[in-house]
Amino acid sequence: MHFTTFLIKNLTRRPFRTSLTLLALATAIAAVVALLGITKGFVYSFEEVYSSHAIDIVVSRQGSADRLSSSVDQSFADEISQIPGVLRAAGVLLDTLSLEEQEVYGVPAMGIEPNSWLLEDYKFRSQVDEVSDQTPQLMLGIHLSDRVGISAGDKIELFGEPYLVSGVFESRSTWENGSMILPLEQLQTLTDRSGQVTYINVVLDRQIDGSRADRVIQAIELLEPKLLPLTTDQFVSTDTRMQVASAMAWMTSMIALVIGAISTLNTMMTSVLERTVEIGILRAIGWRRWRVAKMVLMESLVLAVVASLLGSLAAVIATHWLSQSTAAAGLLSPVIDLPVLAQGFGLALVIGLLGALLPAWRASGLMPTDAFHER
Repeated sequence: MHFTTFLIKNLTRRPFRTSLTLLALATAIAAVVALLGITKGFVYSFEEVYSSHAIDIVVSRQGSADRLSSSVDQSFADEISQIPGVLRAAGVLLDTLSLEEQEVYGVPAMGIEPNSWLLEDYKFRSQVDEVSDQTPQLMLGIHLSDRVGISAGDKIELFGEPYLVSGVFESRSTWENGSMILPLEQLQTLTDRSGQVTYINVVLDRQIDGSRADRVIQAIELLEPKLLPLTTDQFVSTDTRMQVASAMAWMTSMIALVIGAISTLNTMMTSVLERTVEIGILRAIGWRRWRVAKMVLMESLVLAVVASLLGSLAAVIATHWLSQSTAAAGLLSPVIDLPVLAQGFGLALVIGLLGALLPAWRASGLMPTDAFHER
């Protein structure tokens, strides 16, 4: 009998037990792939908030535990725009508001000046013509608009005051599509943060190279020591929210992986114990210890490979279904690409190896006489 055929025969000998092991392993891999994909999508969506506007530098406040709740004087935007090499700069105020009538809570709200260049990068599904700047108004992202069933021209209540929905916009960022935009001064009044913004977006002259960009950052730091100018990549990668999301995804994944490894260990050890006589016969007819160990390891790896395929498929289907649901639209945008799938596959192989090391060692240590004695 060919070695590969022998492996398959061993795995299918106990189909129910093998199926349970595959289920446990596939569930662990699905959890890993889904969580990593959701985290990656969260980071990408956050990056798109800046890349969609071609932002080069984000200026926040030094020492803020959470940069998205930092506070910078709005007037610095004009000063930064005068620095050589800076094409334009604009402040943005971030906060979270609730639409209590619609029972939607924790909605991201962005305060942007009505004539700001930041608004040029949005596509508008619908828009109200000629609204006075003094009129309480806001714009909804397409996902938030669909979620609450409100369109341009309707009114929505904030803190007991009616606001006109002046437009419904679409952004490249899923996060922004689930948010609302208010005129900067109106959001400052609502949140009692007059003259303050969360950060300042800076766009550099397209002719600027890396060294001159560093000089712009230094010039911004000289304006006020408490300012923290970072390139967009640095701002996103060092943000506390991104780091916490990634850490929690991996911690949760590790729990699932440990469960999968224990399930594999249990299955392979039970299989070895049941085949003690068979392994003894294989040793008696000339199988060396390394070949017996290889047999057990290969059986476990085959289970891991099949489980990784099933788990990855389940993760893709589950995350796609969740992202299309009404509750998660605008909040969940998973990115399950080849690197994420490769991570899941690699972890599956590690589980397969770890779960089979002890059974393989025990099987390879069996002597023909010991095996027949247990009979």
